[in-house]
Amino acid sequence: MATNIVTNAKHNFELDCKKIHDSLGGLRQLIPSLACLTQLERQQLRETYKEVYGEDLISQLQRYEDEFSSMKCSVLYLWMLDPHDRDAVVAREALQQDETNFKALVEIFACRKSSHVLLIIQAYQKRFRRLLDQDIINLDPPHPFQKILVALAASHKAHQTDVSQHISKCDARRLYETGEGSLGAVYEAVVLEILSKRSIPQLKLTSLSYKSIYGHDYTKSIKKGNYGQFGKALLVVVKCICNPAYYYAKSLYTSIKGETRDRGTLARALVSRAEVDMDEIRRVFKEKYEKELVDVIHEGIPSGDCKDFLVALATRSTSPS
Repeated sequence: MATNIVTNAKHNFELDCKKIHDSLGGLRQLIPSLACLTQLERQQLRETYKEVYGEDLISQLQRYEDEFSSMKCSVLYLWMLDPHDRDAVVAREALQQDETNFKALVEIFACRKSSHVLLIIQAYQKRFRRLLDQDIINLDPPHPFQKILVALAASHKAHQTDVSQHISKCDARRLYETGEGSLGAVYEAVVLEILSKRSIPQLKLTSLSYKSIYGHDYTKSIKKGNYGQFGKALLVVVKCICNPAYYYAKSLYTSIKGETRDRGTLARALVSRAEVDMDEIRRVFKEKYEKELVDVIHEGIPSGDCKDFLVALATRSTSPS
């Protein structure tokens, strides 16, 4: 019989730690319960484990990565990290790959609050003794994603809080006039200026204003334009900013069913959105692919790839209780 971690209101973290400690090497029976813990509960669990056993729980879990076989990185390891530390680790891994994983970086800068991004930058510097934005700037060979990411990093540092309908309409007109309605204006420079000066909520509002004024989504304008690699990069960023549930639903499906299956993307998406908008992602996923997300995971992921934990994350509810 599986041993379940206590998850009631009066948490017995010492009992939880004992169950984990006694089960190391046979964690599969525990991981669905670990997936149910909140961020605060996971933090308390780590602190208690350190107090009782004098060891870092995350380091202990890493010793048993054979439990996760072909997963590129331990999904359980990512889950147990504090969110800003997790994103710092993901960012470093993305930058160290032979081919930079720009989508992983885009998700961090386009789908996080500014206060959280600032914590990520601090965590990155503390862990790796490096500056995240500088590492992005120094990437070689140069790529259009770099310019966009640097602009978004500047936006988060500005840390705007208010949104303005007037600014959104002005920005929408500037994007149109230098894009599909232009006679040769410098489109890229205008896009980067707007990205560097506006918050994510403000950029979302600009997208809504664009559709209201011109009758179609801004993404359609990007697709129509002859913007080369910059346009392709911008399209990914705009989709991630304006409709994250749709972006992640597609990302999850492709990571499981695509020609190039990507377990790293699957783990990253489930872990980062499990406590944010998983209900909405499941709804969009079913609407788009006419299948339940959990069913697709069951069909596409071998049992040895920590399937139970992935399923548990995919079935978490983010709706208010």
